[in-house]
Amino acid sequence: MDTRRLRLLSANIQAGSSTRGYHDYVARSWSHVLPAGNKRGSLDAIAQLAGEHDIVGLNESDPGSLRSGFTNQTHYLAQRAGFDYWSHQPNRRVGGVASSANGLLSRLEPKEVIDHALPGRIAGRGVLLARYGEGDKGLLIAVAHLSLGANSRAAQLGFIAELLHDHPNAVLMGDFNCSIDVPEMRALFRNTRLQPPDGEVHTFPSWRPQRAIDHILVGDGLKTSNARARPAAASDHLALSLDLHVPDAALR
Repeated sequence: MDTRRLRLLSANIQAGSSTRGYHDYVARSWSHVLPAGNKRGSLDAIAQLAGEHDIVGLNESDPGSLRSGFTNQTHYLAQRAGFDYWSHQPNRRVGGVASSANGLLSRLEPKEVIDHALPGRIAGRGVLLARYGEGDKGLLIAVAHLSLGANSRAAQLGFIAELLHDHPNAVLMGDFNCSIDVPEMRALFRNTRLQPPDGEVHTFPSWRPQRAIDHILVGDGLKTSNARARPAAASDHLALSLDLHVPDAALR
């Protein structure tokens, strides 16, 4: 079977804010609501990393609120990194001055991009779904940022499982806020063709990574290699990069 290699990246960019230790969550809390600090420099560094890849899923990308200086960060990254195709899904407002979105950067043109709101105790989570190729065997990329609470995550992953249920060439990427071995993740693997990764890549916190909570999961029609963590500028998460080997037929 002929395959094509695509380089994928999943990055929680924390809206370009800087966090270099737990103390910064308090000492630099203003940077999460005000257009201060070197956010533009952080975005430029993220764009350089993103530019090495073919498809990039973003979490916590500000779609244009006060804290980003009213810059749509997904659009900015697409322009700086040379991506022809980009989409974003605004899904959370913080205190009326900040907003957060899932984002997708792509060198390939999607056939369709769909936004879905996710269930949860607190509204404001979503999954961004992009289709490539034709029919049930096409490549399907889903970008999500899941809740902190296990019950909400279980409901969200149940919803996503219905979207991806029988797709052999599905990819689910993003900040899951949980490790791969929790009950709600085991349910996801039972109810989809997504496969557990071969090993853990620790991505959080970025200054001393001890937890694997950012994931790129792929269906049983796909293969991966070279999974590794990459610095995402000053975010509190490292980015996750891997090579995805896709059947040519899934992109036609």
